Amino acid sequence: MTEMTYRQALNETLRAELKRDDNVYLIGEEIGVFEGSYKITAGLLKEFGPRRVVDTPIAEEGFTGVAIGSAMLGLRPVIEIMTINFSLIAIDQIVNHAAKMRAMFGGEVSVPIVIRTPGGGGQQLAATHSQNLEVWYAHIPGLKVVAPSNPADAKALLTAAIRDDDPVLFLENLGLYNLKGDVPEGEHVGEIGRAAVVRQGTDLTVISYSRGVVTSLEVAEQFASRGVSIEVVDLRSLRPLDRETFCASVRKTSRAVIFEDDLLSYGIGAEIAATLGEGVFDWLDAPVRRVAAAEVPLPYAKPLELAAMPDADALTKVINETLAASAFKPGSTGGVTNG
Repeated sequence: MTEMTYRQALNETLRAELKRDDNVYLIGEEIGVFEGSYKITAGLLKEFGPRRVVDTPIAEEGFTGVAIGSAMLGLRPVIEIMTINFSLIAIDQIVNHAAKMRAMFGGEVSVPIVIRTPGGGGQQLAATHSQNLEVWYAHIPGLKVVAPSNPADAKALLTAAIRDDDPVLFLENLGLYNLKGDVPEGEHVGEIGRAAVVRQGTDLTVISYSRGVVTSLEVAEQFASRGVSIEVVDLRSLRPLDRETFCASVRKTSRAVIFEDDLLSYGIGAEIAATLGEGVFDWLDAPVRRVAAAEVPLPYAKPLELAAMPDADALTKVINETLAASAFKPGSTGGVTNG
């Protein structure tokens, strides 16, 4: 294991895959000479040259289309879109071309592209640069959507995404780039579509992804000091969605809270809540609860931005309410009581 930041894990993984496979190349705005807006591609142009690290004009639809065409002909492009908000310029290419080519061509062609893009609020970038649009893409058959929460998973899932023969949207949260963690040395390939129980517990399950997992783990640690055992499930992949892992967790704990940076309405959390209602209703001791962002364009002013974003206090409040709804007392046994 080597400790590194989320940013370093991405950079090292891109370097390793460029070395491993000559068909891999990077393409996007300012990723070469400027080394990327968030320095994920630092040093790669110097090491691999302009044929492997391709700077583009400000034309998301254009360079995404170029990458799709090259992928159909056997290359494996890794696109960097500076922010998920700018992916809206390329949404026709992503949704109507990359996601559908394999099915529409009867399996005769694949589109092995990765679209790396950061999102999320908390950086005072205002409403049009701070959105969480992952549910838009997770809705689309033909796309795979992953959202790692830590440096080790960033390495494992980016490696898996680059080697996958289908298009993968790789979501990075701006608030995670400086997060440090232990990363396995050498080759480390994850499994797209597999969630992880990142903290074991017996009294309540918190289900989250990306930056939300970090907050969930912090809150779970605080509850442990009060004698409350919180299990935390990291989705890691939003499509495919590993329903069985989080359902199994809730069958064990009998209570569930979903924590996400996205909006409450029609979000990833809504899909999880529906799945729990269909799959584990008889095991629930309290209603499934959700914690999400305020339904407003994210403000620029820092106090207003923070007030609109879900945080540890909001999660703590809802966990307490969920425990109270089932008359939970610290030290009592969790798990199935009416299943």
